[in-house]
Amino acid sequence: MTHVPFTSDDTARLAEALDQAVADGATPGGVIALGTLGEAPRFLTAGRVADELGGTAPGPDTIYDIASLTKVVATWPLVCRAFDAEVLSRTAPVREYLPPIDGPAPSGEATIEQLLTHTAGLKVSTRLDHYRGTDRPLHELLCREGLEDTPGRHRYVNRGYILLGLALAHAHGRPLDELGRALWDDLGMTSTTYGPVTRSPQVAPTERRIPGAPRIWGQAHDDNAALLGGVAGHAGVFSTARDLARYAGYLIDPTGDLHDWLRASTLPYVPIETGLDRGLAWICAPGDVAYHHGFTGTSLYLAPGSGRYLAILTNAVYHGEARRKTAPLRTLALKTITAT
Repeated sequence: MTHVPFTSDDTARLAEALDQAVADGATPGGVIALGTLGEAPRFLTAGRVADELGGTAPGPDTIYDIASLTKVVATWPLVCRAFDAEVLSRTAPVREYLPPIDGPAPSGEATIEQLLTHTAGLKVSTRLDHYRGTDRPLHELLCREGLEDTPGRHRYVNRGYILLGLALAHAHGRPLDELGRALWDDLGMTSTTYGPVTRSPQVAPTERRIPGAPRIWGQAHDDNAALLGGVAGHAGVFSTARDLARYAGYLIDPTGDLHDWLRASTLPYVPIETGLDRGLAWICAPGDVAYHHGFTGTSLYLAPGSGRYLAILTNAVYHGEARRKTAPLRTLALKTITAT
């Protein structure tokens, strides 16, 4: 592996883009962690954690709701370790790792690999609130659903990772948040956890959905994760820039047990659009880059060939639809980590 450190120009451009995102109202503030394998991470910060906290500035230990980064910070590594332990099989239907279901279960026939790659053909719109008041368990309700597409085509689906989370818990006989805690403790990610987390100046709040109502703060922003008590395979995890830097460094380290899985997971499995493919969980981009985004304004980028990583943590949903204004920052992050 040839390490390619970020240049001072790289850092300056990223800092400027983060400042601009704050100035544009995309997010109250944010933190970028970047570095190369074997070196201490650098942290760029801008803005403030939230209006409610006055001038409190975010930092490497500010806790953010990482939303769909849960898929690659919790579910994907737990599934990969379960493969190694022969607790799960890539080609087996997910229903084999859930409590028994009598009768047809079309969505339960999806393989673990199809769920990881968003190619199972499951329903795209995930509204667990529609299942309120039913007496059947969630895994059965999801597995009995009909398919919405022919398996094999890429369509980003949250319910597949909800099923993976349920399968992990059942196969191990332990709740998903306990499995996550054991994983993160093993990696030294002491501030990474499933919510809820206690409101404090250390925790970035997210959205106020009704004027005058309390802001979501320390609870999962994702509706479906919230309905599951904040613990789900697709969302619900909180983390810090320092922990994500540690995690990224571990993944790109050839001596780590997940490095080979990262390499296998960043091989193109199915096209998303021109120039982008889906691997196992990760998006694969040209230049040996893998990345994933979270709805709240978070991103994690890895370039194992050059030993680079970059993480973005913001609470961009604080301003509702202004979250879209983080696109220039994400575009620059991808361009920067790809450059050699």
